[in-house]
Amino acid sequence: MPEKTKYYQDYNELVELMKKSDQNYNYELIDRAYKLAEKMHGDQRRASGIPYILHPTTVACILCELGMDSESIAAALLHDVVEDTPMTLEEITKQFGSEIGNLIDGVTKLGKIPYSSREEQQAENIRKMLIAMSNDIRVIIIKLADRLHNMRTIECMKEQHRRDKALEVMEVYAPIAHRLGIRAIKEELEDLSIRYLDPVGYGEIEKQLELKSRDRVNFVSDIKQMLYERLKDEINNVYIEGRVKSIHGIYKKTYMKGKTMDQIYDIFAVRVIVDSVADCYNVLGVVHDLFKPLPNRFKDYISTPKPNMYQSLHTTVIGKEGVPFEIQIRTWEMHYTAEFGIAAHWKYKEGITKKDSLDERLAWIRKMLENQNDNDSTDIVRTIKMDLAPEEVFVFTPKGDVINLPAGATAIDVAYAIHSEVGNRMVGAKVDKRIVPIDYKVRTGEIVEIMTTKESGGPKRDWLNIVKTSEARSKIRLWFKREKRDENIIEGKAQIEAEFKRLNINVPEKELPDFLTDVMHRQNCNTLEDFYASIGYGGIQLWRILPKIKEDYFKKYTIPEPAPVVINEPVPKRKVSSGVNIEGIDDCLVKYSRCCNPLPGDEIIGFITRGYGVSIHKRSCSNVPKEISMAPEPDRWVRAEWADNIVNETFQATLNISATDRTGLLADITNQLSAMHIFIHTLNSRETKNGMAAIEVSVTVNGINHLKMVISRLSGINGIVLISRN
Repeated sequence: MPEKTKYYQDYNELVELMKKSDQNYNYELIDRAYKLAEKMHGDQRRASGIPYILHPTTVACILCELGMDSESIAAALLHDVVEDTPMTLEEITKQFGSEIGNLIDGVTKLGKIPYSSREEQQAENIRKMLIAMSNDIRVIIIKLADRLHNMRTIECMKEQHRRDKALEVMEVYAPIAHRLGIRAIKEELEDLSIRYLDPVGYGEIEKQLELKSRDRVNFVSDIKQMLYERLKDEINNVYIEGRVKSIHGIYKKTYMKGKTMDQIYDIFAVRVIVDSVADCYNVLGVVHDLFKPLPNRFKDYISTPKPNMYQSLHTTVIGKEGVPFEIQIRTWEMHYTAEFGIAAHWKYKEGITKKDSLDERLAWIRKMLENQNDNDSTDIVRTIKMDLAPEEVFVFTPKGDVINLPAGATAIDVAYAIHSEVGNRMVGAKVDKRIVPIDYKVRTGEIVEIMTTKESGGPKRDWLNIVKTSEARSKIRLWFKREKRDENIIEGKAQIEAEFKRLNINVPEKELPDFLTDVMHRQNCNTLEDFYASIGYGGIQLWRILPKIKEDYFKKYTIPEPAPVVINEPVPKRKVSSGVNIEGIDDCLVKYSRCCNPLPGDEIIGFITRGYGVSIHKRSCSNVPKEISMAPEPDRWVRAEWADNIVNETFQATLNISATDRTGLLADITNQLSAMHIFIHTLNSRETKNGMAAIEVSVTVNGINHLKMVISRLSGINGIVLISRN
């Protein structure tokens, strides 16, 4: 599908934006950067056929709207020159200086370094970006603008590629934009990602939001007018506006938390902006005098700012019509920070820098990098997903200090957030003066007291599976690394021996150091004991290095067999409780993949996951490589087949139904399923063209034959044209 030209802005539009802004731009520098980019990209075109130069000019326009400086805009114009043209970074640095050269280097991917997997390459790209961010935050702001434009124009790519990019945005870039406080970019990235990850859900919310907007437009206007009439004589320079919640924000509450649109009180909010903090609290008093506040729906982010420096008062009230709605109250300075986040440092320098320390605001990046020093590179993606999640809790120490943690954090996380030694000596915890388990999940507003003892033997290994934050996990691993070397060596050696036995790797004891030399050096281990110790304390993730070890073993100790492995060979029958026989594994945790929902009767294959057992896929699933031997990690794919007698097993299957739209269609479908005693997990419907309806229904069945019977019964309903399995 062609990219929409409205998503592109050329150099003339960039110049117009710069002229309209309050910034003093270096037009000569920016013009030189554009001319070089135009020359180097030449006739290059985007996948849609649009001239490539329109991509960097649009990214530069996004940065201009954020208020970024001349160097950022010049770097944006040149950001793809090194990656996509013959020009080198050294040549650009020579022409434009080291500042712009470093910005471009930070944004450019690590394209020439070989990695064992796509996941590892992604992690190293992100690590490089974070290191560059810690030196110059403009790197990530340019990258966010680049990714935003890519997401706006991703329609021309293949569906799976769109989904991969959207998932990466949700896991990495949106959380970083949230932590940097750049609301507009964060919300648009999330909305665009959900559009491709769940197009049906996105469409449903978009449609309902449009209907509600029509109903509420007069309601919001009346509230704004009522507030203005009451405040204009009491508070100077008051500004009132309305705002609508993002589609992703609504999606999280409807699809993930099971709420209906009517149960979400902040879909439509009124925002009041004033000059001072004192005025904020005065406005709050007026609001609570005009409207009835809902209990437990008041949040004071002014006295307790969010980690991304967001400040505002939030209160949910009910008007005369009985409709709950949210009112946000903030100063202009808070408003600039809420909208532009870290970019406000450049956009509104004169008004904010007195109270805004850039070094303090970037401390979390350095902290994240420090926590990653002893861990596998792929942990950094998990760290971003956990530590930078938008959902946060705020707890207090008995001394009144505020600690910000991701939702789901435990008392152990609190202990390590206070200090490493507090965590290492922890023996218990009290929440609001009552003793709780150490794995207790803390909640906002609670006072958490950590109980310690000097005689404590340090953290327990199973804490690594309990804690939520990477900081706590890193500190626990560091303790085991320093204090329990002998124990780690024994643990690591035992893990290696168990895996070697499972994989039938038999290396003589004397030859083991030489055999593992290459792998050890890759993991920065000088001796075999260092290698065992790193595995023991968790610094090396064993599943990542096993494919390389197995490859080295077969090269050195076995003669290659010419016959290829046939994935459909009979699987040895073993005693199982999961309903599936897995080759080489007696009885393990089995989960059925949600991407293809395999049923008894389908040809299947297993994938060894990281810590969650074996995931069962249909052999025809789009996520299963056609040639297993050519997959990035072929050893993790294992043969599987359904057990002969599957007892009391049920499975989820999704059906796509195309039917002539009519009144009572959904009722007929649900009645028919109910008559067959079929459990319905989800049911979504939407109108399509030509008076048709598209219905997606997920049901519980006990196998492929049961599903065929369900399809047969549903096919008899009046108006149904086609039923296919998802």
